[in-house]
Amino acid sequence: MSETVLPSGTDLDDLLSREAIDNPFAFYARLRDAGPVRWNRRWNGWVISGYQEVVAGFRNHAQLSSDRFAGPFGEELSAATSQYQQLFAFLSKFFVWKDQPYHTRMRSLVNKAFTPRSVETLRPRVRELVDGLVESVRGEREVDFLTRFAFTLPVVVIAEYLGVPPEGRESVRAWSEDLGAVIFVRGNDTDRMRKGDEAMDNLVEFLRPVVAQRRHHPQDDLLTGLVQVVDSGDVLSDDEVIANAILMVFAGHETTMNLLANGMVAFDRFPDQWIRLRDDPSLARSAADEVLRYDGPIRAMARWATEPLELGGQRIERGDRVLLVQHAANHDPAAFTDPGRLDIGRWPNKHTTFGQGIHTCLGAPLAQLEAEEAFRGLSQAFPRYTIHDEELHYVPTVVSRSLTQLHITFHES
Repeated sequence: MSETVLPSGTDLDDLLSREAIDNPFAFYARLRDAGPVRWNRRWNGWVISGYQEVVAGFRNHAQLSSDRFAGPFGEELSAATSQYQQLFAFLSKFFVWKDQPYHTRMRSLVNKAFTPRSVETLRPRVRELVDGLVESVRGEREVDFLTRFAFTLPVVVIAEYLGVPPEGRESVRAWSEDLGAVIFVRGNDTDRMRKGDEAMDNLVEFLRPVVAQRRHHPQDDLLTGLVQVVDSGDVLSDDEVIANAILMVFAGHETTMNLLANGMVAFDRFPDQWIRLRDDPSLARSAADEVLRYDGPIRAMARWATEPLELGGQRIERGDRVLLVQHAANHDPAAFTDPGRLDIGRWPNKHTTFGQGIHTCLGAPLAQLEAEEAFRGLSQAFPRYTIHDEELHYVPTVVSRSLTQLHITFHES
């Protein structure tokens, strides 16, 4: 499907149409042209697609709330909350979905354990894992890239970093997949909610004794860091440690998996940039940043207005839902020169994929590190590769950018 042409009559209010899911660059260009702040009758809220307006929305945490358990989102969840109590009891502790002061307290505590410096110490191990995965696919006729590489790398990294016992890692992976289906709204509502609730029960039951063990017998891992962190006498409760460990597990593998897969598709469209990276591996950091901008793993993030405000010349009323579309903002020609081209030397590259302001993604350094090492390792080993899927299809969700499959043959010459 063309990246620049949409079928006539495309419904710009249908954010889950095939055009919007499989051909987002053209869809969002049309959406921006229709207005960077536009009421969407299907989503029943405002869709923000201009770079300047998306950044302003992220930074306006005083009037645009991230709390998924209050306002219009809380009303939508009320029935499910009472039916799936364990699931929502722990989801409500995810600090990414909360406002001040809870968000400030939790982020401050978690940030003391999950620091960019501690993430950087993982680089040798991440590189070792990448090199092992590269060797595992070398010479194979066709590789299921999602399963064999893009999924495996971040799952192992986050499990080792947290300190999840090896015997439980496969179960934790499966449970986090079911939980991710709730977070990213995939599949039949009743079925995914039931599976998500069961997954949360299992994750909590598995992690509770592990957290208790870390309190009495500290180890060199992130779970111990979360247990031991202190900020002005404040500490995390066991439930808070468990909730945020679960958040890191599912977010840590889902986001990076999609980043790696989307990156391979992007480099396939611009093979000159793959060769450029192979010839100069020092560009791995900026290459990861450019993939995050060009086709990042997150499409959009939701907010709701706590009071009336103006954004992009439009009046947003209290209680209105607001969708900040990073995917569209990252292709706004007002912010990026030639945004439809992958340029791994692009600088500056102030993409919005990890959000902005106080809710900037805490896991961004880890995702970037994994992408850097993956693209470096693959480009050094394989000067060419072939994608076998005749058409690429993505999971129909407003929130994430997730391929349903990706099959690749890697060539050594």
